[in-house]
Amino acid sequence: MNNEYRAFCSWSGGKDSCLALYRALEKGIKVEYLFTMLNEDGSRSRGHGLKPEIIKKYAELLDIDFIHGMATWGGYEKAFKEKMNILESKGINMGIFGDIDILAHREWLLETFKDTDIEVFHPLWGEQRKAIIEEFVDRGFKSIINTVNGEKLSKEYLGRLFDKTLITEFEELGIDACGENGEFHTVVIDGPIFKEALKLKEKDIIQVDKYWMLDLELE
Repeated sequence: MNNEYRAFCSWSGGKDSCLALYRALEKGIKVEYLFTMLNEDGSRSRGHGLKPEIIKKYAELLDIDFIHGMATWGGYEKAFKEKMNILESKGINMGIFGDIDILAHREWLLETFKDTDIEVFHPLWGEQRKAIIEEFVDRGFKSIINTVNGEKLSKEYLGRLFDKTLITEFEELGIDACGENGEFHTVVIDGPIFKEALKLKEKDIIQVDKYWMLDLELE
């Protein structure tokens, strides 16, 4: 792969999308946009629950433009495709995604883009989960736990630095240390591709169904 590609990166703010972006940049791919889906009122990102000003700050720290969509879960696919059409019209011909081994999502993406000129690229696909998270830490990236599934983990894990000590702790608890089964989400706060660290403060802890989440704001 080389710079013939003009790409967007599906960006959650979590470790997997961050490492996928890092891998793509290493290959010389020109990443022009971070893309994030927000909820229907635009107040938080889908999945990781981050406020849009935090996502915009990522774009600033990475020196990459930001584009977003807004939708209910029911209207997600339609809104996603509309934004992809806009990106394609801008000359974007690659989408970068951080999926590792969840086949259903990979197949959905391949189906979604099959009639477009946008190539789907999964830099982490098929690799061992533990190797991925160890690479993330070894590369110098830092992230914290911002969401936990209360049926799997205590809310006391919120705000913990995602390091090798925590990885070992999760493994001893029988928790997938990649969080691919929805046990937890992370928020990246620093790393080799950032101009400087992302400074966040914890406003509150909120509960949404079975999930506990940090309500984070920019400092």
